[in-house]
Amino acid sequence: MDESDHAGEREAIREARLWSDNGWTAQVVKNEDDDGWAVEMLKDGEREPALVGPWTMGRDKKNPKPLDAAAFNTLVKTASEVIRRHEQQLHARLHKSVKVDDSAAGRVEVLLDIVPDDDDPYAVLSARDAAGEQLAQVRVAASFRLDERSAAAWVESGFERPAR
Repeated sequence: MDESDHAGEREAIREARLWSDNGWTAQVVKNEDDDGWAVEMLKDGEREPALVGPWTMGRDKKNPKPLDAAAFNTLVKTASEVIRRHEQQLHARLHKSVKVDDSAAGRVEVLLDIVPDDDDPYAVLSARDAAGEQLAQVRVAASFRLDERSAAAWVESGFERPAR
């Protein structure tokens, strides 16, 4: 390997209050709320920490316990899980689906995909049959509420653009 093979990699840092490795940085900081210490987990490229939590005092009851490999690995795992849950929650908020069983087209799945644009947020309402074939698609307001009633009404209307 030459120098260019390591261009995107950073040197690992392993200090008592700062560890950085595998795309993550753990930093022990003074807790602003009390006399204790906190640890911040920051994913490379992000501005805000993925995780901030209390950190253990050292034996002298004044300074923080030093970071070590086991603690760092546990913090990476925990922070990764927090990010994963946040992404799942965001996905659930932006993508909804409802099944309509009693329609002329048979079983229809109605989907709402919100596009959170800063200037012009909107949503795409679509319908698929049991085989997954798209039956209809229409742009609606990002505030459109998809529930069993609104989905059934859209299907029954022959997929006419819903009023607000």
